[in-house]
This record gives sequence, structure tokens and C-alpha cells, in this order.
Amino acid sequence: MDLEAIASMFGAGPVASNLGFGLPRYNLAPGQDIPAVLQRDNRTEILGLRWGLVPAWADDAKIGFSTFNARSETAHEKPTFKDAFRHRRCLIPATGFYEWKKGPADSKQPYAASRKFGQPFAMAGLWETWKNPTNGDRLESCTVLTCPANTRLRALHERMPVILPPVDWTMWLDPRVEGEVALRSMCKPDDSRVWSFYPVSTRVNRVKNEGLGLLDEAMDESGGLFG
Repeated sequence: MDLEAIASMFGAGPVASNLGFGLPRYNLAPGQDIPAVLQRDNRTEILGLRWGLVPAWADDAKIGFSTFNARSETAHEKPTFKDAFRHRRCLIPATGFYEWKKGPADSKQPYAASRKFGQPFAMAGLWETWKNPTNGDRLESCTVLTCPANTRLRALHERMPVILPPVDWTMWLDPRVEGEVALRSMCKPDDSRVWSFYPVSTRVNRVKNEGLGLLDEAMDESGGLFG
């Protein structure tokens, strides 16, 4: 998706100046900046957030390399995520994601998963601001919430990202909404019938590889990010 499409999809205002990377992207990975939609100061913004949430209390930003996912069942009670779950939620737009299917002898075959007809969707996320104790620099980061995989995607992995329907976007983004039960009830598997997947080249295993060609179908030589 390009920025114009994201802004139109969410009714977002001006794109933040820190969103310095081009879209669309085909091989985003933890540790990189990804586009996210959030609400603050009573307006909806598109912001570039580092993928891998760094909580405000962290001593080092390296914690983000192990916090790019958060289980929706427990995020509300985990020290790393609970404050963001209550006050700082975001939506991460996408048209697909990769998952790695386990094969024999610990081999893993990458697959591209998407909604049928390439329909864009919004993954539920949490975001946080961290201040570097050494130099005072600020880092804004995020995590993707996961839930049990639907029956279709379970063939690849037991987990999948939480996909929120448009009817839930306003409530999810509103920082004034703190009802834990209501928020957790949104975090459920998306409809299996609208999903499809196919094997792609292992070129996606290298972050430096980029481009539309990564979505070309390949032979399954064997199932991720959303564990």
C-alpha cells in the first residue's frame, strides 16, 4: 500500500515527517520502521514506528528485537505491554504477511498469506515512546498482537496477527477507551474463508531483498514471525 491509500483507508491526517521510507514495501522485518495508524491529540495520524516495542522503563532499545509480537491473551497483564494495551493502541496496515511452515529436518518454507483479491487489512498493534537514558533521543516503537490462527492459516502456523474489521477501528484507536474486557474481545481470529496462501522464494529470508518479485509463487521446498 502507498501512503495515499493508507490515509484514505483510515481517514488519517498529514503523514508524520519521520515516515522517511518509501511504500509499498515487500519485506519489512523487526527492527525496521513500519507505517502505523494511531490517535493522539484528537486526530488520526500515520507514523513510522520501529517494529519491536521498547517499553518506557527499558534500559536498552535492544529489547525490541524480542517484542515484535505480543500475545493478545496476555498483553494486558505483561509488564512490557500492559500500559500500551490500556493507553496506546495502533493499527498496522498491510495487504499480506509472510509465515514460515516447518518441514522435515527443521527446514522452513516461506509462504505469503493474504486476503483474497489482495484486500488490505489492519493488524492490531500497541505502541510506546522510549527515551534513551544516555542521549535523550526518543524512539517510538510498536508490536503486533497475535491470536490463535484460523482454520485456514493453521496449516502454516498456530498463531496469526489479530486482524480488526473497520467497525472496530475507532474504538481500538481511541486512547480514552480502557475497558480491558471489551478490547480483548476484539482480539480473535479473522474469517478463514477470506484467506489464501502460497509458497514463495527463500529470498524473503534476507532483509536486504526487496521488491514485488518476492511475491512470485515458488516451489515448496520444505512452516514464523507471528508466534
